[in-house]
Amino acid sequence: MDDPEERFTALYDRHYRAVLGYALLRAEHGVAEDVCSETFLVAWRRLDELPEPVLPWLLGVARNLLAKQRDSRGRRQALVDRIAALSTERDTVAWDVADHVVDRTTALAALATLPEQDVEAMALASWHGLPPEQAATVMGCSTRTYTVRLHRARKRLGRALRAEPAASASASAGARRPRTAEHGQRFAEEA
Repeated sequence: MDDPEERFTALYDRHYRAVLGYALLRAEHGVAEDVCSETFLVAWRRLDELPEPVLPWLLGVARNLLAKQRDSRGRRQALVDRIAALSTERDTVAWDVADHVVDRTTALAALATLPEQDVEAMALASWHGLPPEQAATVMGCSTRTYTVRLHRARKRLGRALRAEPAASASASAGARRPRTAEHGQRFAEEA
């Protein structure tokens, strides 16, 4: 079998169930399927380098991918905890809790309007604290490209935050508006 597609198809047909079963024992169904797919993607890319027997190697790749998934979930939880920690006791005393919830909702709504690449650029800088060189590596671009993306993302977030209070004010017809734009602008500047 010299055709790479035929070799890969045979490999996939022979070992898919074993790799999926391995992943299902360690993760929920959706994650297990993703890990299985990614395992075979790695196998496709390294098709000419695969050892014999190949199943232990495939399971090793799946194991590493599962570990990355766990690390990723841990980082996400750490990010959620860090964001929650940004709200201090002083904040809850100084702000009306309703204003704080509206501020958070407005900020999330503004972030939701941005392209995923913008949010990622700001998160790498603000929440993960990565310097531009490292953030550029994560995003797969040059440092210069990353800094331009970050600058543009901050500008778009600032515009989205300024637009949000106007849209909400017209929708609620005279309802009291909290200091959302002020707090959102501070986030955009810090980001």
